[in-house]
Amino acid sequence: MTFDQVNSKMIEATVRPGQTLYCLRGAMLAYRGEVSFTPTTTGAQGVGGMIGRRLAGESVPLMKAEGDGTVMFGHAGRHVHLIQITGDTLHVEADRLLVFEDSLQQGTMFMGAQGGVRGMIRGQVTGQGLFTTTLTGHGWCGVLAHGGVIELPVQPGRSIHVDPQAYVAHRGHIENRIGANVGWRDVIGRGSGEAFQLELSGTGTVYVQASEEKL
Repeated sequence: MTFDQVNSKMIEATVRPGQTLYCLRGAMLAYRGEVSFTPTTTGAQGVGGMIGRRLAGESVPLMKAEGDGTVMFGHAGRHVHLIQITGDTLHVEADRLLVFEDSLQQGTMFMGAQGGVRGMIRGQVTGQGLFTTTLTGHGWCGVLAHGGVIELPVQPGRSIHVDPQAYVAHRGHIENRIGANVGWRDVIGRGSGEAFQLELSGTGTVYVQASEEKL
């Protein structure tokens, strides 16, 4: 399957017989050829995965695109960033996923598994809640962001600090924790927000948007 960047806010995907694309419902802008669209909430993980994501609050309405043709995708004028996953796992909020291939397995991860209590606090600070969506395998996906996305490599011994509101996704073997400036007033939402920092360390990539605005 082929993805092409039409401009900063639109991508075009080629759909072939026997292949399926999953996309955010309402994200189809135009298409050529014989392509059908079917509402679904199961993604590429089946009914069990759907139930788990609903319980975790990570379920969003999806469509299946199947057939033979090309489809243009975009949503609400937001920037779209293409990511190729090559056997590793991408962690991203469900509502940031614009489109992904059926070769990628969609799952749900408890944020506490990424650093215990600190992981859970990080989920609350970024707006992800206690769970996040994962995509694993080989394939392409498109994610939504405000103001475009930059990819920052994370290397051993060279951690990166990110504003929680600018965080989009990450991949690789990365550990994260809340920066030292966090106080309980900030945790319960009474601070300015600028006191929070995400420190990401290990090996991988973090995706950062050029905005502090949530979707």
